[in-house]
Order: sequence, then C-alpha cells, then structure tokens
Amino acid sequence: MTRAGGRPPSMVDVAKRAGVAHVTVSRVLNDPDSVRPATRERVEQAIAELGYQRNDMARALKRGRSGMLGVIIAGAELFELPRVLLGVEEAAHAAGYWVSMASWQSGGLEQLNATIDRLVGQAAEGIAVIADRSVAARALERVGARIPLSVVMSGDVPNPAIGSVELDQELGARLATRHLLELGHAQVVHISGRLGTFDAQARVRGWTAEMQASGTALPRMLEGDFTARSGYRAGMALASEPQPPTAVFAGNDQMVIGLLAAFAEQELRVPQDVSVVGFDDMAGADYFVPALTTVRQDFRQLGRRSIEVLLELIGGAEARHHLIAPSLVVRRSTAAPLR
Repeated sequence: MTRAGGRPPSMVDVAKRAGVAHVTVSRVLNDPDSVRPATRERVEQAIAELGYQRNDMARALKRGRSGMLGVIIAGAELFELPRVLLGVEEAAHAAGYWVSMASWQSGGLEQLNATIDRLVGQAAEGIAVIADRSVAARALERVGARIPLSVVMSGDVPNPAIGSVELDQELGARLATRHLLELGHAQVVHISGRLGTFDAQARVRGWTAEMQASGTALPRMLEGDFTARSGYRAGMALASEPQPPTAVFAGNDQMVIGLLAAFAEQELRVPQDVSVVGFDDMAGADYFVPALTTVRQDFRQLGRRSIEVLLELIGGAEARHHLIAPSLVVRRSTAAPLR
C-alpha cells in the first residue's frame, strides 16, 4: 500500500493507525517481547493493514554500515568460478552481509573506476575482485584506496592497500613435479597453459623450481592453452619424438584429456610407457582411463577466504597476501618408469 503522494507507509503511519508512540512500533519490530501482548497485536495488525516494510538499508546506513559487499568479476576465463562464488556467498552470509555482483572484462582503468564507483554508490563496505590475469591486478594498483579491496586468484599484488588471496599454484606444480621425480623419472616435461594467465605462469615457476632443486637439467616446455585440443597437439608432438618422455606434467586436467587421446593413438601406454600428472582435480578426473593423478584445489575455500580477508580490511587490519595450499591426489596415471 502507498500513502498520499505515492510514498510507501512509514513507521509514523503505523504508529498513528495503532494509536501508539513511534518508539513503540520500533520496539515491536526490534524487541517484540518487551511490548505487552495486546499492544504488540495492535501494532502488528496496523503493519499488516498498511503493508509496511522497514527499510533495512536506510537503518544500516544510519549506523554507518550497509551490510553489503561488492564482488567484481574481472576475467572471461575464470576456472571454477561457480565454486569460488559459492564460497563468497557462504562467508558473506555467515558474517551477516549480502553481495552485489559486477563485471569488468579487460576494459581500461576508467571502466574499472566506474565499476568500483557504482558499487561504492550502492554503499558497498568493501569490494572483492576475482581476477584471472595481471592486467586486472595492475589496474587495481592504480585505483585510489577509497574502499577496502581484496583480490582473488591474483598473484602477488604489491599495493600495500590491497589484500590478496590465491591458491598456491607454484606449490601445486612443485608437488606434481616432485612426485614424478621421486618415482624415478629422470625428466619431467611440462605442458603449460596460456602463459598470459596467473595460473600458467605460477605452474611454470613451480615446475622450474622443483626441477632445479633436484639438480636435473630443465627439459623443453610445450606451451598449451588449457584446452583438450592443445593437450592433444602436445601429446602428438611428444609421441613422435625418437625417445618420448617417461613423465609429463600437464598444466591442467582439461589438457590431459587431449594428451591421453594422442598417446592412445600412438600406442603409448599410461603409466607403463609414460606417467601423467594433471592439475585441478576436475570433476570426473577419477574416471579417466587410467584414473588421473592430479593437484586438487579448494576453490570454495578460496571464495570464503577472500571475504574473510575483506572483512578484516574493513575492520582495520593491514593488507596481506594469503596463500591456500593445494594437495596432490595420487591415482593410477603415475608409476615408476620401466625404462
């Protein structure tokens, strides 16, 4: 119901209809047990008759907070984004916040500022940015610190005003490479993902560091793009070599799909002739033939931690870079070399 002039009914209107003071209506709404049952019933009846709905946003703003957090999705190829966002929603809800989403897809600094301004205009108390490449992180470095910011899946962000959270991709790559080396493989060939992304760069660093730590000469790397097609091309190239490698670490599980297809065509057996490790533990990885050894990442925890970090910043904590450790899941696609 609307009042004269088209405005919605107010608390004052409810008080007049129920024949009580304005403060009594407030007590019914916020502490009903403190009001006598007969009075409470009159106020509740007036609320129902008028169709009154209190403005929680206005109340929150009077207290200096809105109860809203902004989330900007900055990237078109964010892996497992639904699980990240599920973690974001869970953590925000548990802390009593709701979330407003926005998108910034490789635009300039002006567009990023406009997106942030829109969320600030909605009274966001802080903003989490989910980014898949360095261009987003570099743009955020130039954004004024007018609101608490956290970056998710970001790589190390040098701006001391921005908190950041990411899965430890480098550690995951080291775990995968170390597993193959410890099985006795003399060399571990790496098929990278798209090198313009944080994930691919970090996994290359981890593979390189672990190979160097073992004192093993670094073999050549094949560049893929995270797709099964690129894994197939790399697999065909490796299978055609006079002495194919005995161990391959692929930059993600999707590329392993193509890699296994190529090896099957060329009659290379996994793991008898070549051991294969992937990355991500995608749904169904345990049903690959053979079941895939891979690196598991907790994307839901990533989303939750990003909100926890943002809330810490809102509370006045200093910005820090947070890493979430992955784990290696060993299945049947890896074994000691036969040659």
